[in-house]
Amino acid sequence: MRGADDAAVEVTGIDHVYIAVRDVGRSEKFYDGVMSALGFRKGRSEIAGDPHLHYYNRQFGFSLRPARAGTPEHDPYAPGLHHFCFRVEDEAAVDVAAAALRRRGMEVTDPAYYPQYAPDYYAAFFSDPDGVRLEVTNFRDERRRRMDDWNSEEAQ
Repeated sequence: MRGADDAAVEVTGIDHVYIAVRDVGRSEKFYDGVMSALGFRKGRSEIAGDPHLHYYNRQFGFSLRPARAGTPEHDPYAPGLHHFCFRVEDEAAVDVAAAALRRRGMEVTDPAYYPQYAPDYYAAFFSDPDGVRLEVTNFRDERRRRMDDWNSEEAQ
C-alpha cells in the first residue's frame, strides 16, 4: 500500500499504551496483579500534577493515568479502545498466565481455542475495574509467518 514517494519506515513494535482509569488506587491494585503475572516491572511519575503508573517489560510500556472527572464510563463499542491483547509465546504460556491471574483473585475465562478468529487462536479474557477488556493470546502461526516471511515474495 506504500506509494513510490513514501518513506520505508517500519514500526518495530508498540512503544507504550496509556489507559485512563476512574480510580488510580483501585486500578493499581488490579494492574499490579495482572502485570506481575505477566512479568512487567512498575514505575511511577507525575505528569501535569496527575499521578501516573508505568508498567513495562523489554517490549513496551503500559501506563495508567487518572480519567478526568465527569467523563463517561468506558464503552468498548464507542470510538476508542475496544480491548487490549497481550501476546505470549504459546498456548502453555496462556495457561500459565490465566492460572497466575486467578491466583491473584482475577476472574478470567478458561483458556480456549477460538477458531472463528484463527485455527490456532488460543486465549483467555478478563476485564479491568473500569470495564476495559483484556486478553492473553498465543503467538499464532499466522503472526509468526508474517514476521518471519515479511520480505519474501509470498508475503507481498
